[in-house]
Amino acid sequence: MATEVKLPRLGQGMESGTIVKWLKAEGEPVKKGEPLYELDTDKVTQEVEAEADGVLLAIAVREGEVPVGRTIAVIGTPGETYEVTAPAAPAPSPVAAAPAPVEAVAQAAPTANGGRVKASPLARRIARERGIELRGLVGTGPDGRIVAEDVERAAAGVAPVPTPAPVARPAAPVEGVEVVPLTSLRKTIARRMTEAWQAPAFQISMSADMTRAQELRARLLELHDGEGAKPTINDVLTKVCAAALMRHRAVNALFAGDAIELHPTANIGIAVALPGGLVVPVIPSCERRTITELADARADVVGRARDGKLTQADLDGGTFTISNLGMYGVEGFVAVLNPPQAAILAVGAIEEKPVVRDGDLEIVPLMQMTLTCDHRSLDGATAAEFLGTVKAFLEEPGLAL
Repeated sequence: MATEVKLPRLGQGMESGTIVKWLKAEGEPVKKGEPLYELDTDKVTQEVEAEADGVLLAIAVREGEVPVGRTIAVIGTPGETYEVTAPAAPAPSPVAAAPAPVEAVAQAAPTANGGRVKASPLARRIARERGIELRGLVGTGPDGRIVAEDVERAAAGVAPVPTPAPVARPAAPVEGVEVVPLTSLRKTIARRMTEAWQAPAFQISMSADMTRAQELRARLLELHDGEGAKPTINDVLTKVCAAALMRHRAVNALFAGDAIELHPTANIGIAVALPGGLVVPVIPSCERRTITELADARADVVGRARDGKLTQADLDGGTFTISNLGMYGVEGFVAVLNPPQAAILAVGAIEEKPVVRDGDLEIVPLMQMTLTCDHRSLDGATAAEFLGTVKAFLEEPGLAL
């Protein structure tokens, strides 16, 4: 019996995805669990596996944006007849596996969708969270598409900004100027950063004496048996932050429009720099893991991020984010919020600096930490208490264990 391949919902809030390319051709055999096509969402491009064995009888949507749940292909046995389910339209007659019916299905899909409003996945999520009807908005994106900024303006009661006329380009390219088109990842980063800057954010900073944390890491390296990843200061920091989040649950939170979600587990995102941009894979339940287990989990997600093997599930569910630029020699910086999370922690390099203690001058390894917070979720005092706990745990890691 033929199996319809429908666009899956790969993450919370996902309303649509963009098919980039098919990894199998019509008439080619497929096995369950084998990569079938590449799908681009608002967070990641990933391979989607086949859910059945058989032959790829038909590809209904070859590329482009598709809503979740729409049939995009059919898997069955050679020569098998099949029907493609099209919501809100009469069911098509059974057809044989041949190219002509496939094109007919692909062309009928937009009509069968009942006039779906053209909007980006991020715009749909924001509209749903804020109770805004998309059909009443004017889109300023390409081809009149509704983008996140349109929904934000509607929520604030601001009239849409007319799309500017295209800027005339010179007939011949300017010598020495290279035009680099935005990749899907870069476009996603642009949308996310725009959304982040619309939140009322504030920052607080503290410096931690990293003497004990460095001693702990050195001891962990001594005990390392050669298997698995070697623990780093970042792994110690992740453990410490997880423990602090369990004590200050108001920071382990997501802003949800008319509510604040306080989460029971510390699902910490680790910012990873890639040649094409920044991604934030999530390590779930960090408070339950040892530093060694966190090191293995961190090495796994970072490695897969650099190999382009992350899935949507790796990026979903984060409740807090850590961004570390210390390896680049950066002393301190301010990280941009990762909505809808309430806070993100930016840490710099560990540097030997003079400190006066009890009237004596000492040289100690200090690490600057800057916490950026969404003021809709957090107040300054709550944020200061959390960062103070992180500092105390780093200066005496035994308190966090």
